[in-house]
Amino acid sequence: MKVMVLTGPSRFSENPAPLVLAEMPKPTPGDGEISIAVSACGVCHTELDEIEGRMEPPAFPVVLGHQVVGKVASRGPGAGRFRIGDRVGVGWIHRACGVCDACRSGNENLCPRFQATGRDANGGYAEFMTVPEAFAYDIPGIFSDAEAAPLLCAGAIGYRSLRLTGLSDGQSLGLTGFGASAHLVLKMVRHRFARTKVFVFARSGRERAFALELGAVWAGAAEEAPPEKLRAVIDTTPAWKPVVEALKHLAPGGRLVINAIRKEESDRDELLRLDYPAHLWLEKEIKSVANVTRRDISEFLSLAAEIPLRPAVEEYPLTDANRALAELREGKIRGAKVLRIV
Repeated sequence: MKVMVLTGPSRFSENPAPLVLAEMPKPTPGDGEISIAVSACGVCHTELDEIEGRMEPPAFPVVLGHQVVGKVASRGPGAGRFRIGDRVGVGWIHRACGVCDACRSGNENLCPRFQATGRDANGGYAEFMTVPEAFAYDIPGIFSDAEAAPLLCAGAIGYRSLRLTGLSDGQSLGLTGFGASAHLVLKMVRHRFARTKVFVFARSGRERAFALELGAVWAGAAEEAPPEKLRAVIDTTPAWKPVVEALKHLAPGGRLVINAIRKEESDRDELLRLDYPAHLWLEKEIKSVANVTRRDISEFLSLAAEIPLRPAVEEYPLTDANRALAELREGKIRGAKVLRIV
């Protein structure tokens, strides 16, 4: 089968094509697993972290990609939840132990043996992949393969982030960065909170215009002050400066939710700008988001179908994975980027 494979960490500034087109044996599903013929796979900032070494996979070579849609091609021993030909999706959570305190309390995202799709196990930048059937999801028929792919991570993690804000209808929300996840959060907010105003902080004029087009009441750069203080801000950027700026924009008692697995080191000195009275005083909070649970993905897919929430997507052939990643890194974003496998 054809794959775009990562053979080791690499900086885009030194190697603009870190993924290599290769042939690999088609994977065979093990006990309780299914094999999926991949049709579409979303492209995520997390893949940039894996490529550039900020979140290095435990072994190489590895096939990236954790927003996967395809059809069940075969089933391993004991697998019977899906039929051959069923359309399914796979997200970042590839498996968890199921027996630790975190798993038993419904927080399998915090499982010490959490395994991630496209990091700890080969993902969807490939023609086929395998996954435990308990960690695959029915895809609502209302969505095309390309529309469904970003829902499995960008959408689900955005859903979890919004829940962690504790936001009520009428309270203002800020979104720092406006890529795949944030544009879906904006659409969710407009559906669930009729009186909530959304303010967007984005580095490019294209992203800011897109946010206003989707219903944001204001859009500006990270360092610009919005017209009012915000009850919550969700940060989806790979940098530290927007985090520091977002804290200034919070109202007393406000909460900043950081939806990013890793931050780049290039602007780490921005943290030295943290000033207690200006950034943290008056009981402001910082909350991190760690992974997603199966519940997050299942609930979000149902909500997305109900709205219906259709992500804006830009499609690329599998062989153009490096170009899609480079454009994501450069901030050339309008919605979500999706690789078309077939």
